[in-house]
Amino acid sequence: MTLVRTRSAALAGCLLAVLLVAARPAWSEARDAPLPAAFAKAAAAYDVPRDLLVALAYAETHLDGHGGEPSASNGYGVMHLVSNPANRSLEKAAELTELAEGRLKSDDEANVLGGAAVLRSHADRLGLDATARKDPGRWYGAVAAYGNASSAALGRLYADAVYEGLGLGIDARGVRVEPQEVTADRGEYAKARDLTAADAAGADYPGAAWTPANSGNYRAAGRESSHNIDRVVIHVTQGSYAGTISWFQNPSARVSAHYVVKSSNGAVTQMVRDKDIAWHAGNSSYNNRSIGIEHEGFVNDASWFTDAMYRASAALTRHLCDKYGIPKNRTGIVGHNEVPGATHTDPGRNWNWTTFMKYVTGSSTPAPAFSTTIDNATSGRFTASANWGTSTFSSRRHGADYRFAAPVAASDPAWYTATIPSAGTYRVEVWYPADPGYNSAAPYMVATPSGNRTVYVDQRSGGGAWRTIGTFQLRAGTYKVVGVSRWTSGTGHVIADAVRITR
Repeated sequence: MTLVRTRSAALAGCLLAVLLVAARPAWSEARDAPLPAAFAKAAAAYDVPRDLLVALAYAETHLDGHGGEPSASNGYGVMHLVSNPANRSLEKAAELTELAEGRLKSDDEANVLGGAAVLRSHADRLGLDATARKDPGRWYGAVAAYGNASSAALGRLYADAVYEGLGLGIDARGVRVEPQEVTADRGEYAKARDLTAADAAGADYPGAAWTPANSGNYRAAGRESSHNIDRVVIHVTQGSYAGTISWFQNPSARVSAHYVVKSSNGAVTQMVRDKDIAWHAGNSSYNNRSIGIEHEGFVNDASWFTDAMYRASAALTRHLCDKYGIPKNRTGIVGHNEVPGATHTDPGRNWNWTTFMKYVTGSSTPAPAFSTTIDNATSGRFTASANWGTSTFSSRRHGADYRFAAPVAASDPAWYTATIPSAGTYRVEVWYPADPGYNSAAPYMVATPSGNRTVYVDQRSGGGAWRTIGTFQLRAGTYKVVGVSRWTSGTGHVIADAVRITR
């Protein structure tokens, strides 16, 4: 197996020699420099790993500057430079680069340079020297600080999303990051609560994690005694999952929603109890009678609205409709833009109401064109050598047990065999039980017509649920489609539990 590594040190060194000529880098007036060049320039100028800088931008905005328009938390541009009472990264970027705030807001190249400057300032504060800065994993604390989270747990959630991009790879708006092994050095954040874990004891919805909003951002109530709940309101965050959760915990926000849904894998966080009144609709009558669901993303960028998000949100909405007697139609389930007096346009034209409502109603939902789930115990469909042990240690496993093995510099993968009905594009999801002792960069291999493609998953968090690792071209036939390799420099046991393949 060939492991994909980071860009060569020689190339980085050449760029540094050319660009790192002063404490404050010279600024090019070219307004239309393509994004790849902007990231290369900014990374070299501030000695920030280029791929990490891209991954941070992707987690924030999918590399979309939104024409200089602000996010819900008043963040701007590809790097989401923020200007609000709790976060002054825009002003900090202006100070570090000596560029006008207006240019940092609207010019992609300036914005990326500003983001790199702010990220580097956090690294300097944490004491990362020149050697440490070469290892993307050592930047974890600086990445968490960039997100300006209100707690260590939210800082971990934010940083994990960035490092997920490094492991899975990124291809957006002409910018590519190849999947790579990175062991994120969480430091003190390793002790923080993993907010990706569902919290049945805390949340009203069994599949949700519980992270309460600031008490000043909603009103405590006794619904359904004080008010009948008869609506679900669909929102889009205009920001990232972690950023939205952090914003709702900020006392200056004065807004909240009951639930937030993540784009990549459909994870759900509850922030306001169903019985309490979240301030989400901009209409007191609708706030009193409804439950608000926020969806990670931006209304003008369809890339955020994944099938995983639609399915997870539909399952939550169906649960709420059943619990509170809300009609499962477009009377009971409305968009924020349909609330009387609304000034917001979400969920916008890119939200697919037809698909979403089919998933909500359940009985009228067509079965996927193809879907197969293979567990490590599926007869004739899973193979692994005797080096792979069997465990029931974690309750977050899929099925009765799962397999584990120590990492080695040798080829000894566990394979999942599937029958693919026809050549085409398929989504691959994996399930593993997360644990701090599991692998920091577990290699998942997918057999495509052009050869095995490998992505890396941090199995220390984000487990106990289906996790999308990408879409892949697959050929027809019965063969070993997905493998879990032991060949990794990541630390901890490699886990093989279950995979799901869907078209």
